[in-house]
Amino acid sequence: MNPSRKRILAAVFATAQLATFPAAFAQAPMYGLIGSLTAQPGRGGDLVAVLPKGCARMAGCLSYVVAQDAAKPDVIWITEVWKDRASHDASLKSPVVQAAITRGRPLIAAFGSQTATIPVAGVKPGG
Repeated sequence: MNPSRKRILAAVFATAQLATFPAAFAQAPMYGLIGSLTAQPGRGGDLVAVLPKGCARMAGCLSYVVAQDAAKPDVIWITEVWKDRASHDASLKSPVVQAAITRGRPLIAAFGSQTATIPVAGVKPGG
């Protein structure tokens, strides 16, 4: 699967996740990020285990999806949806996120692409 197709599929998946939070669509603009990381060889699972720690408690976080690439398990895709950019920026300063960064950094071999998005619509899975 080429990188463009991966980004499109990641965006579609993230949009589908937004439907869990329909009230959020009334408060535009939201802030989204889609990006990838490459773990050290054979460490993709370890990196996946570190990334979502504390996500449920991040103020303004509507969706945070961590996925392993189907063809390359050391490539990790992260799709985030936030109430706004300020919520995302504030999360980077939180002790929980800082601890995850400290644990995850040695597992990262390379940083891939990162794309900022403006989530605008979604479909509730199964609905």
